[in-house]
Amino acid sequence: MRTFIAIIFTVLNLISISSFAAKQKVIDPNNLYPQIKMETSMGVIIVELDRVKAPIAVNNFLHYVISGQYNNTIFHRVVEDFVVQGGGYDANFIPRKVGEPIINESGNGLKNSFGTIAMARENDPHSSTRQFYFNAGENTNLDPGRNWGYTVFGSITFGEEVLEKMAVAKTDFHEGQGWEDVPVEPIVLVKATLMPSDYIHQ
Repeated sequence: MRTFIAIIFTVLNLISISSFAAKQKVIDPNNLYPQIKMETSMGVIIVELDRVKAPIAVNNFLHYVISGQYNNTIFHRVVEDFVVQGGGYDANFIPRKVGEPIINESGNGLKNSFGTIAMARENDPHSSTRQFYFNAGENTNLDPGRNWGYTVFGSITFGEEVLEKMAVAKTDFHEGQGWEDVPVEPIVLVKATLMPSDYIHQ
């Protein structure tokens, strides 16, 4: 009986994923490992995304990239040895437009280890939209277990030292937002660019 229920669940999940994928145009479809160049106020980071393991998260992220939606956003949450989170707000803390939430792919085998990029979300496991975070530590508590985890969909291939600098930035309580862990000096994602498939950073 349990096996039958598991099969039904898997089939329904695949139908849901197919239905979601049909709603979005696939960006750079022949590139299994798209590279994103992130020009930040603290330096350049190159991220290689993993479409094989996290096709929905990758395509969702690429939509925000190619539409310029990540340009001039801030990393609004920094916790040393934990995460550097951004993608959702401009320098005035005005929320950027969000698309439809995506299905959680945290069971894809990718781990929340240092230097990886993952989708931020609310308590609802399927609530990720545009915010993402870099793992600034070995965050096994964010991986799936008995409960849903957080979807890792790529990793830094250049600029880990930039992440390390971000992760130790001075932070404070932001009275306007009522948030802890906000960088005192804004850390800006100036521009995010999808690079050609043969791009090699030099």
